Amino acid sequence: MKSVFVDKNECRTEMLTRRRRLDEKRWRESSLEAQLRLIAIDEYRKASAVAIYHPVHNETDTGMIAEYSLDQGKRLLYPVICGTEMKFWQISDMGELRQGRFGIKEPSCERGDEEPWPEMILLPGVAFDKAGHRIGYGKGYYDRCLRANSGKSRLIGFCHDFQLIDGLIRAEKHDIRVEVIVTDRRTLHIGM
Repeated sequence: MKSVFVDKNECRTEMLTRRRRLDEKRWRESSLEAQLRLIAIDEYRKASAVAIYHPVHNETDTGMIAEYSLDQGKRLLYPVICGTEMKFWQISDMGELRQGRFGIKEPSCERGDEEPWPEMILLPGVAFDKAGHRIGYGKGYYDRCLRANSGKSRLIGFCHDFQLIDGLIRAEKHDIRVEVIVTDRRTLHIGM
């Protein structure tokens, strides 16, 4: 049987359109279900330091995960774009997030020493396939950052269930695969 690869640009356009069309009620329901699934997996429960993202354009929300992580005493980190690089910085309060370069809330780049690397990283995506490949926004920040720190973290894809596609995403040499995908309807552990 021949593998069916999706066209990345067409898939990106279709998924972004579908995601932006989610009404607030459906977005909240889907986000809550996905967050409850996430905090139940071993990769999250065992991690003392987790990196998550602040959602934009109806990405699956992470607000409950952030509050729960802080309540559980986990170190909570967010991605931040510093120049041409992405880093992860720890916060202790949601009020520390500011509007960043792409309109995404992030910690300030003005930090001193490097933070210890998170044990688990939650990755947003426009689409994921069932082999753990991801389509992002096309800027490559996550891929470059994670490639430089390969093997240091458990990588978890996080999305609405419709963003988990049946086709295959053609991976390029620099693309990073996730080990687990969590949606509002299922948790998929990828054999790697």
